Amino acid sequence: MTIHAPLATSDATLAATMLAMGAAARDASALMAKAGPEARTTALKSMATRIRAAQADILAANAKDMAAGRDKNLTPALLDRLELTPARVEAMAAGVEDVAALPDPVGTVLSTWTRPNGLEISRVRGPIGVIGIIYESRPNVTADAGALCVRAANAVILRGGSESLNSSRAIARALRAGLADAGLPEDAIQLVQTADRAAVGHMMTGLDGKLDVLVPRGGKSLVARVQNEARVPVIGHLEGLCHVYVHEQADPAKAEAIIVNAKLRRTGVCGSAETLLIDASVAPRLLPRLAKALDEAGCELRGDDRARAIAPMSTASEADWTTEYLAPILSVAVVDGIEGAMAHIARYGSQHTESIVTEDAAAAERFLAEVDSAIVMHNASTQFADGGEFGMGAEIGIATGRIHARGPVGAEQLTIFKYVVRGTGQIRP
Repeated sequence: MTIHAPLATSDATLAATMLAMGAAARDASALMAKAGPEARTTALKSMATRIRAAQADILAANAKDMAAGRDKNLTPALLDRLELTPARVEAMAAGVEDVAALPDPVGTVLSTWTRPNGLEISRVRGPIGVIGIIYESRPNVTADAGALCVRAANAVILRGGSESLNSSRAIARALRAGLADAGLPEDAIQLVQTADRAAVGHMMTGLDGKLDVLVPRGGKSLVARVQNEARVPVIGHLEGLCHVYVHEQADPAKAEAIIVNAKLRRTGVCGSAETLLIDASVAPRLLPRLAKALDEAGCELRGDDRARAIAPMSTASEADWTTEYLAPILSVAVVDGIEGAMAHIARYGSQHTESIVTEDAAAAERFLAEVDSAIVMHNASTQFADGGEFGMGAEIGIATGRIHARGPVGAEQLTIFKYVVRGTGQIRP
């Protein structure tokens, strides 16, 4: 199946095309599972080389997407997610190389034990099979997702956002060429060529049993739709309502550096902090300093009554506590101790990433143990909520659900396991 020609989008044609993509992916997944780790590593290295060689084509395609995005009045955060530069293309290629350098997870023996009857039982990692990934705006996800699925010996069907379709096509061509260079099936990476949202509906049906898992990465409405309507398992990635809690034993300099970085390093990423919680016992002396630093860095503050009584800021509404701004805006609440902070996070958070700033080791350990989010941090910026920063090479996203994959989803999280039983002739009485 070619990915180069745009799909016709009549209902019957789209349905037939999506089913054909599923069948091709299933065939490719069987070949990927048989290929050894060396072949997959060779393919990944070639994919990185192909991305670099295609930089001009990728940037030209991205320029079309950016122009269309400006015409559609996309927000600055969305435009930032969409934009590719030579540095970002190089970062994509380097990320694929990082994935190539990861240990191949397939075939890893997780544990082995022997039963009293002599049976030896092992739990062994293997590929999921065919993964469908639905994402919005950010075209580098095409490279990250493709590379991670190859590392884990899966086939993948990618459905990117309409805003990034030209960019994703150019990137996918490079990835497929890299697979062909290594003698692996190009159809291990396929990109849906239409912006028609009906394609998402077809993927949610499971493509006649050919699609094993869906991974939605995008806005709250997209993820909710997939979780509610999909007929296959879903690895969910909800919005990043990330909190930084400044404890009563926080070092002021650390608190200032962490909150400014957590909010403003890149406001359009899911690890950007959206709420600052500050302990009532230190708020009168520390909040003015933090507010001044954030204001000078260009951040708008929206506070509760107690925060506004201490430092100048606008009024936070109830909706602010559940808003992923993806912009230089930060909500601020004064809380009563660690219990108040954890209660606020439990009520309003999305179970993505939370950080406590404190020099009190016991308070930090309590926060890390009791806050129920995919990632919890001590004295670190929430911007580290990233698979690359975790040493995973890249990520498909931050899973916030309660299945086997939670937190950054890398190659290892795109595997399942089977049990291998070795006997010497045992029969069950």
